[in-house]
Amino acid sequence: MKYYNSIIDTIGDTPLVKLNKVTQGIRGTVLAKVEYFNPGNSVKDRIAVRMIEDAEKAGTLQPGGTIIEGTSGNTGFGLALAAIAKGYKCIFTMADKQSKEKIDILRAVGADVVVCPTNVEPDDPRSYYSVAKRLNREIPNSIYPNQYDNLSNTAAHYDTTGPEIWRDTDGKITHFAAGVGTGGTICGTAKFLKEQNPNVVTVGIDTYGSVFKKYKETGIFDQREVYPYLTEGIGEDILPQNVDFSLIDHFVKVTDKDAAIMARRLSKEEGLFVGWSTGSAVHGALEWAREHLTDDDVLIILLPDHGTRYLGKIYNDTWMKDHGFLESREFSTARDIVRSKNGKGVLTTVGRELKVGDAIRLLNQHSISQIPVTEVNGDIVGSLTDSTILSKLIEDPAVKDLTVGEVMDKPFKFVALDNTVDVLSSLIDRDNKALLVRDENQQVHIITQADLLAAITN
Repeated sequence: MKYYNSIIDTIGDTPLVKLNKVTQGIRGTVLAKVEYFNPGNSVKDRIAVRMIEDAEKAGTLQPGGTIIEGTSGNTGFGLALAAIAKGYKCIFTMADKQSKEKIDILRAVGADVVVCPTNVEPDDPRSYYSVAKRLNREIPNSIYPNQYDNLSNTAAHYDTTGPEIWRDTDGKITHFAAGVGTGGTICGTAKFLKEQNPNVVTVGIDTYGSVFKKYKETGIFDQREVYPYLTEGIGEDILPQNVDFSLIDHFVKVTDKDAAIMARRLSKEEGLFVGWSTGSAVHGALEWAREHLTDDDVLIILLPDHGTRYLGKIYNDTWMKDHGFLESREFSTARDIVRSKNGKGVLTTVGRELKVGDAIRLLNQHSISQIPVTEVNGDIVGSLTDSTILSKLIEDPAVKDLTVGEVMDKPFKFVALDNTVDVLSSLIDRDNKALLVRDENQQVHIITQADLLAAITN
């Protein structure tokens, strides 16, 4: 009889499938490493089992223990499968931008899920990183695998994904492309492949709103690159230890819209029902391939997960139309709003050392109700709104003699130029009353509620 002792024994040995329709006009051979053939329907099954087994060997995970992890969904599912097979409990923290399907799937396999706000700093106690770490401290006999900095992540791909690709291509692979999130997939695989052939080129796919591409090209961690985006499971606002930039030769950034459309194309044209970050990986890899691939090259693109996680989003026509991702309904973008101001949108700021009374006069002078706060060097460090000042003055009139830095709120969020009006409007709320955007010349512009109303009604 041929059978497996548990579901986790079926992980790995996923197939390579040739892409035929979406590669029209591209030279060489383009193959997809289809990771949704893993039992948890994602590449993260590989690292989930490896992190647990390494923790068991190290003695940090004891029988009956609890696994606590921050996840975009797929790693959590892989950990949950391993926990079922090995007899552990699971608690997962997730950002609230993740699809409902991911949350429901985790709960279906017995995990507890704690949903945390997306748009907070990584070290904010409310972030899904911080909540996972706190729960790990509070719950006895628990581990926090931390897929971002746990090098078992990279090791899993060095030991399995890389060798599989090398074997199945008979060593003919010349290029490898994958999305970069925690970094383990691309770096572990690339490390193995480059050891076999140092000429193998690796292309990392990033998203707008993530820090990776600029850090690779300049060595600078630019906080200004960080702003909200919708694509799940790709890009970061931190530098995980699993990201070894020396193993990634090039980065390509992909928009939310291009990623979503490519995912749908793969489903309809190639029969590959894939997730959103797969759309990113394929779109970015093919954009790069158009300029660089030759007839003899073999490009492998890793497809990380399955489309079932995104039925309520990119595979829902209404959702796609509402976000301006389908052409039947067009939304203005941040770029359009900036252009519509015809150069009148030059940003007015106020220094944090200025007195509040002087800041009020500046707001009145420019007839504005909100203003970014800057340091002497021009860095934006906070924000000031007329409603904030008013409420504080009512409580204590002496507030007018304080410095702006003593009463300011957190900085307005930066957004991408191509974010549509509906996405922008969802980011403005009671705690964030305006948005900031950089144009192609790196000049900063402010987008207010009035700008959004004008864009919608014009």
